[in-house]
Amino acid sequence: MGVSVKEVAAHAGVSVGTVSNVLNRPEHVKPETVERVRDAIRLLGYVPNGAARQLREGRSRSLALVVLDSGNPFFTDVARGAEDRAADEGLSVFMANSDDSVEREERHLDVFEQQRVGGVLISPAGDDLSRLAQIRAHGIPVVLVDREAGESAFSSVSVDDVAGGALAARHLLDTGRRHLAFVGGPLRIRQVADRFQGASSAVSADPTATIRLFGADEMSLDEGRRVGEALVPLIKEGRVDGIVAANDLLAIGIQRALLFAADPVRMPEDVGLVGYDDIAFAASAVVPITSVRQPRELIGSTAVELVLEQADGAAEPRRVVYKPELVVRESTVR
Repeated sequence: MGVSVKEVAAHAGVSVGTVSNVLNRPEHVKPETVERVRDAIRLLGYVPNGAARQLREGRSRSLALVVLDSGNPFFTDVARGAEDRAADEGLSVFMANSDDSVEREERHLDVFEQQRVGGVLISPAGDDLSRLAQIRAHGIPVVLVDREAGESAFSSVSVDDVAGGALAARHLLDTGRRHLAFVGGPLRIRQVADRFQGASSAVSADPTATIRLFGADEMSLDEGRRVGEALVPLIKEGRVDGIVAANDLLAIGIQRALLFAADPVRMPEDVGLVGYDDIAFAASAVVPITSVRQPRELIGSTAVELVLEQADGAAEPRRVVYKPELVVRESTVR
């Protein structure tokens, strides 16, 4: 068996992630570290992956990407990033939609395991990761996508959603809003719970501000319209003057309900609205929507890199967490 990336990392005294960066993005690594890693590569005779030894010999050259909602442009962009990075290695990516259903997710995983895919990239529908642990134990690398691994032993790539929720709420507070509504759900979706936690923490730091949760059954345009219609009288009564939506699809649905109500709500005069993900539709909405941006394609490409690292012998999980960015538009400021 050839030299693994783990052995190179140990010899150079760096992490497996640093070796990966030297191989793929050396401009992000200190020059002296790059030289040390390259010396180790030359000394040990390491040969970079070769699509990680055909994804460890004999398995399919295909990766599986399981997402919560294939109709959400956020996941479409994640898939694009994964496909582009996989194509660099001569690999293909198959995407499956769990529709936020644990049972449907498990059926997809059963099929992909039977097909012996080279790796699974997944945004889990629930917190029980035991099925994924079984797949990994059978020799198939697993990477969590848009989900921090927490105490689990999986590699993961995600965005700091607690920080993102705080960014959204703090922006509304900074623009003078004091009575916020958070729209999202179900809260069993980790990303939604984290965004609500971040928004709540920002509000709790201001004794003059309040926040109220408006649950959504799903993260869709239709559900956004439904909640938006319920918010209209509260906004007219001054009980809500700022809204944080857990994703942009909800935000767009909310905006439509407010702007086209029998007694229309003005935006941003009557209420400020912040979405999450910064999909293209947010910028092109009737009133362009302020949104928390995630590096969607980078999330997908990084997930593929993490799968390749595992296939190449990396024993330790690597967790990549990107920082969110607030993109301010006319839904919150004139």
